[in-house]
Amino acid sequence: MGRISKSFTVLFTLLILSCGGKEEKKDGFSIERKKATTEKKAETPTTNQVKASERIDLTSKGVGPINSITLDAAIDQAIATQGEEVFKQMCMACHRVGKKFIGPAPNGILERRTPEWIMNMILNPEVMVKEDALAKELLIEFNGSPMANQSLTEDQARAVLEYFRTLK
Repeated sequence: MGRISKSFTVLFTLLILSCGGKEEKKDGFSIERKKATTEKKAETPTTNQVKASERIDLTSKGVGPINSITLDAAIDQAIATQGEEVFKQMCMACHRVGKKFIGPAPNGILERRTPEWIMNMILNPEVMVKEDALAKELLIEFNGSPMANQSLTEDQARAVLEYFRTLK
């Protein structure tokens, strides 16, 4: 029994000595971080820049199937009501009347865009974002959230346009 306890004591002592007092060396690499310095670019005055959603462009017709549209002087309330229903069903996920949401607010859109541009954006958003400069800027302004193609018919898009005429 004495021999076993002595052996046990020696092993325990060796175990303690082998674990302690060593300094661990790490192989690998070290990273020395320096504070990033940025070069000052030629600053463009941001006060003079107008957001794409606020810019007025009453000349562009956009890219798509609508080349010309004539709006009557008076708003057709029956068609506008249909357009409001389509808007509520298909567009409210991204657009809110009176405020910026995922997409721009439709209020006053006819004061900033041509009816053709609006219709083409509704009917053909994928091509508009690729080929129309203003649509590209809107995509950037709204954090790269592209407008979804809701597969509306021309009549539905025209009804939505008529509804937009009622919004001020």
